[in-house]
Amino acid sequence: DYKSNIIIFHTHTCESYTSSKKYTYTPTGNFRTTDLKYSVARVGDELTKYLKKYKFNVIHDKTYHDYPSYNGSYSRSLSTVSNILKSTKADIIIDLHRDAIGSYSGYAPAVKIGNDECAQIMFVIGTDGGKLKHPNWKQNLQFAIKLQEKANKEYPGLFKPIILRNSRYNQHIGKAACIIEVGSTGNKLEQCLNSMKYLSKIINEI
Repeated sequence: DYKSNIIIFHTHTCESYTSSKKYTYTPTGNFRTTDLKYSVARVGDELTKYLKKYKFNVIHDKTYHDYPSYNGSYSRSLSTVSNILKSTKADIIIDLHRDAIGSYSGYAPAVKIGNDECAQIMFVIGTDGGKLKHPNWKQNLQFAIKLQEKANKEYPGLFKPIILRNSRYNQHIGKAACIIEVGSTGNKLEQCLNSMKYLSKIINEI
């Protein structure tokens, strides 16, 4: 049943976090690395691992869409996902990012869940406000709201408020397509990996 299919990809595959004792890396740019063990792609691996435990069929694509050129990332990631959709039907399509707050490089939104220090997570949902055809954006939003309501009950503070934007962000390709931003530049990778334990649990329950 295709309802158990989930696609995870990264428009900005090189986004990374603050180096830590446990995960030390040398950035290749401003909080960016081409080393998939330390970028947001590693967070995608963690989410994939947990979702597979819940018996989801996960396709995690780690193609670089923002390297060597950052411009055009979204059109490159669109063609990657469109290709996957030719052979694998999926409603839940997650573009996993790391948040960036301009000049606040130390910004590290976190919440404690049990003994785990977890990076906060945020949905970014595109609309048709930018005049691009996007008839299913309300379905994407409903999915995000449903998930977030459940998370707010079980793990208060794990999610920041949903952000709605005029851009489409390729989300016209699914009925539960979304950007999920995990942590910010000041967060350490381990905090982001911890969050995936709880995000996967909520996805499974919903």
